[in-house]
Amino acid sequence: MNLKGPCDRGYLVSDPDDPPRTTGPQSARVRRPRYPGRHPRKFQEKYKEMHPEDHPDEIAKVLARGETPAGSHRPIMVEEVLEALDPRPGQTVMDCTLGYGGHARELYAAVQPGGRLLAVDVDPFELPRTQSRLKELGYPEPSLLVRRMNFSGVPDWIAEITDSGVDILFADLGLSSMQLDDPARGFSYKFQGPLDMRMSPEQGPSAATWLAHATTAELTNILEENADLSGVEDLSQAILQAHDRDPKQSTRDLAGVIRHEVMRRPQEFDDTPDGIVRRVFQALRIAVNGEFDALDHLLEGLPSCMKSGGRVAFLTFHSGEDRRVKKAFKAGLNRGDFSEVARRVIRPSPEEQRANSRSGAAKLRVAIRA
Repeated sequence: MNLKGPCDRGYLVSDPDDPPRTTGPQSARVRRPRYPGRHPRKFQEKYKEMHPEDHPDEIAKVLARGETPAGSHRPIMVEEVLEALDPRPGQTVMDCTLGYGGHARELYAAVQPGGRLLAVDVDPFELPRTQSRLKELGYPEPSLLVRRMNFSGVPDWIAEITDSGVDILFADLGLSSMQLDDPARGFSYKFQGPLDMRMSPEQGPSAATWLAHATTAELTNILEENADLSGVEDLSQAILQAHDRDPKQSTRDLAGVIRHEVMRRPQEFDDTPDGIVRRVFQALRIAVNGEFDALDHLLEGLPSCMKSGGRVAFLTFHSGEDRRVKKAFKAGLNRGDFSEVARRVIRPSPEEQRANSRSGAAKLRVAIRA
């Protein structure tokens, strides 16, 4: 009797939602996950994109379509950031939002030899991966200091490390593609996933828990403050009632409720149904992670972080973020904390916007410490 199966032929049968894997001491050939059609659709199926070093041709195809490979991130306005911050050998750089490390990698290289990179991020999944990639650059080990924490603690951390402050401080306030594209994180309405939205999944309440305890007035205030929406009491009530009926509501369930309400009363909204969905999700994410409070704390402590003549730049993607940075820079200029604040907001070039659609909302503001 022939009992040979796929494993006897050197293959392992994978669940379509699991990444390819091997077992045992031998390097068995692994069958790739199966997916319907010619192209992978689920995040978990895009195994080639998640291993760019093994599939450069596939990565090139994805980039040529103006898309971001799954599991990675395309840093925005890298050249503009480097020009504005003017990093030089021997300087100390503070990256407040390490993420995938696209900006950090270039800043770190620019301050060598003799320079240092200090970096923080709250994401427990991406931080060790990025730290490992930065170590592989081969610069002296003491030149890289990485800590997992919210950037609101940056002023205190810098005070622990140095009395004089840093030469350069940079913060990219955008959500990384690794977080946005992973359905398990619950940030995007485009994928079926849990309503989580936490940058650090083991800290604080998820979006589902937040909605379970919110009042109509609280949600309305969040949508007005974080999404620039007005007159949305009925929308807030509909969202909370739907969540009460189904506490296990998914990202797509919530998106469906929002679309339904917008389509019922389109004259009350200043955006398309999908546009309102995106803004509601953004507002919830900001609330769940306390993003505006953390930003305000960082901006208040900014002067104490910087050396005389040091440069600071914030890359924002939301009007609420940009207003806070603009106001803080202006107040710092009036107090004499800054000697110069760039009057012109730097935007991504048309070429970059075409190549990377996620860059469209980006604004870069720059200031120089007095």
